[in-house]
Amino acid sequence: MMWPFKPRFRKQIARIEITGAIASATRKRVLEALKTIEEKRFPALLLRIDSPGGTVGDSQEIYSALKRLQQKVKIVASFGNISASGGVYIGMGATHIMANPGTITGSIGVILRGNNLERLLDKIGVSFKTIKSGPYKDILAFDRELTDAEKNILQELIDISYSQFVQTVACSRNLGVETVRSFADGRIFTGEQALQLGIVDRLGTEEDARRWAAELVGLDPEKTRCYNFEERKPALNRFLSEKAQASSGLVAGINWLEFELSTSGLPLWLYRP
Repeated sequence: MMWPFKPRFRKQIARIEITGAIASATRKRVLEALKTIEEKRFPALLLRIDSPGGTVGDSQEIYSALKRLQQKVKIVASFGNISASGGVYIGMGATHIMANPGTITGSIGVILRGNNLERLLDKIGVSFKTIKSGPYKDILAFDRELTDAEKNILQELIDISYSQFVQTVACSRNLGVETVRSFADGRIFTGEQALQLGIVDRLGTEEDARRWAAELVGLDPEKTRCYNFEERKPALNRFLSEKAQASSGLVAGINWLEFELSTSGLPLWLYRP
């Protein structure tokens, strides 16, 4: 016997918001939400992205999960203030993409940075003794310059990661690889320019994207609600007053510093202004 009414979740649009730098915490949260969306059989997903990008592996895993979900769920990505580098990569996992005209996007490329404190250490009289199993085991050590051989190794690594990015954009947006390479040189561009380049499908707000997602699955945009998969916050944060939240800028700065330190020496799909 067929049940005449649709399950509750079939009448709603799932919504996931990705904000800030993409790292392991983002990956874990988003993958868990995507699994729930599939299990509860939501017909559509609104993916709001407001991120400068982040780590390569985490971005790739989120993208892969979105591509798998595409087989069962319509996914509309909405680019917010900024959706650059790894944010773009994740967006490639959506069925359709919408951006604001002034959204900052692009920055398709790879960056790897290390710290060279050799001159500072010399001034304060500190040196390190290194015993290693091979000549490249301490590549990107902060107490010395890179050798030419090390630069070549790292450049090859960056080039391979870059090619993976270009291939994904080309495949997802039905563009030629050389076409993508022509603008995938690290530059940023607006949502309006992204539309001309074929990176996004339409210009509009998040509300426009929600209505589009509803229409794609035959739901009434006027009545369809979003089910938000929100990021879990520590219990203490829920009891803080608005006055106490004034230090949020400091917290954001600390979080960014932690990200910088934890990803030092890693290839990143990240826009760094």
